[in-house]
Amino acid sequence: MTQRKVFIFLSTRPCDLLNILFWDNLLKIFSKIFFTLDSRGTQSLWWCKFCRALWSSIRRHRPRSDSCNTKQAHHQFPSPPGLPQPAMSRRAAMASSAAPRARLSPPAPAVRPPRKRGRSPPAPGSTSSWRASTENAAPRDQRSRWQGPERAPGRVWRQFRPPQPALPSSRRWVSSEDASTSTSGDTCTIMSYNILADYNARNHPDLYQDVPWDAMRWDSRRRLIIREIRHWDPDLVCLQEVDRFQDIAAGMKSRGYEGIFQRRTGDTRDGCAMFWKSKRLHLLEEDSIDFSEFDLRNNVAQICVFELNGAHKLVLGNIHVLFNPKRGDVKLGQIRLLAEKANALAEKWDKIPIVLAGDFNSTPDSAIYKFLTTMKLNISLHDRRQLSGLDSSEFDLYELCSSLKYQWSDEEVRNATGYPNIMVAEHPLKLSSSYANLKGNSNNRGLHGEPLATSFHKKFLGTVDYLWYTHGLECSKVLDTFPIGVLRRTRCLPTREIGSDHLPIIAEFAFTESLEDDSEEEDDSEQDDEPEQEVCTGQHVYPSSDSEAR
Repeated sequence: MTQRKVFIFLSTRPCDLLNILFWDNLLKIFSKIFFTLDSRGTQSLWWCKFCRALWSSIRRHRPRSDSCNTKQAHHQFPSPPGLPQPAMSRRAAMASSAAPRARLSPPAPAVRPPRKRGRSPPAPGSTSSWRASTENAAPRDQRSRWQGPERAPGRVWRQFRPPQPALPSSRRWVSSEDASTSTSGDTCTIMSYNILADYNARNHPDLYQDVPWDAMRWDSRRRLIIREIRHWDPDLVCLQEVDRFQDIAAGMKSRGYEGIFQRRTGDTRDGCAMFWKSKRLHLLEEDSIDFSEFDLRNNVAQICVFELNGAHKLVLGNIHVLFNPKRGDVKLGQIRLLAEKANALAEKWDKIPIVLAGDFNSTPDSAIYKFLTTMKLNISLHDRRQLSGLDSSEFDLYELCSSLKYQWSDEEVRNATGYPNIMVAEHPLKLSSSYANLKGNSNNRGLHGEPLATSFHKKFLGTVDYLWYTHGLECSKVLDTFPIGVLRRTRCLPTREIGSDHLPIIAEFAFTESLEDDSEEEDDSEQDDEPEQEVCTGQHVYPSSDSEAR
């Protein structure tokens, strides 16, 4: 009996069959089945046959796709004309029952127009399911917009990288707890900032693999550098790795800064630059050091004399020490020459105070840091390749030869000490570190009191930037760095908030009374036998012991 044949829409999995059972016209199908049965009371028999046919159809007509919905099942197994269609009324279904019965077969898929990306339309005999085009499509990683490093050599930062976490909005100032009352009231804020030359960033892409490509563009980094300087508004700015001085000078001029630039010799393009507020400071003398004249590579340093508000003078030195970790003798010689030149200039201007700023490319645990604080260093006790603390090689055949470990050639000794037969390097300045003298948080300060990190790239995380000062100045506050954990989460510098792989360090200095004048007054009071000399000596705020400690 053909009218008793049952055609339903089947799904791939039993769980998908529930979608068909909730079809709005399914009740009409079941009602038609039971009303057309014989009147012999064989409903239970036909119900068993119906269930048996249902599960056999599931095993026999399993679609190839993984899953489908009601609409897809309708295309896979269309209902015969005698049964109600999804969008067909009962009267229209009864009218279509008179049509000849056709063999059940999937309809021919409609040919879709090709997409804009150039995909070809499906073949006439292919499956019309939308999953067929997905299976034949290229993998997502091959269709990605970004190319891997093997397809774009030399431009590593152009590849896709996950976004970097944002840094805190601002850094905090750390003030001195025991500020002296003998300061004159005039303060001067000095910044030291290695801004990462664009030339160096392009030539060393391996150091910035985790930096988004847009954060490495010079235009965006220049805006961040200028914004950083404007935000902290220092009186004096010492910049290193400056290869586009005009771009920086144009942004600084609008804020009332004047600047000078000293380029390195040789084929390099970067150099050192100084900026100062023309309303507060006046440039009295300008000098520079070309270390190539002393066979100490092609680095340069700047030394200038400034006058603050027409009352106080100071010498400011700006240096970018050689980076090569294995040439500690050259690093030592460059720092020694800078200290000697700054001291000579200070003596010329009546022993005015000195500030040395820059990237010294030496860690606080290094022998060079000890040389700066103690004024001398016996180089025979150190390996020249370990003087800066940057050589992190774990195994070296040279280290195994103890007889050659601390051997220095005459040229290396001359570079470090200035003489070929003297093994002790000395400099004439009694220097103090601005950050080491002010207590900070353990999250961003090391054992020596220095910041845990002022520079961060793929191969280094540590401190190499310093602000040193001599007597006649007192550090009143410093701008603390970010906690070390926050920097590690960024994976590398620069970021979209910081325009360099270095952090700017800033210190505020207050001018104190001249220690030389105090000592002269003490000598004059001792020579006179007047009873008023005790009153005069009692007016001095700093005893001799305190001045030596500073």
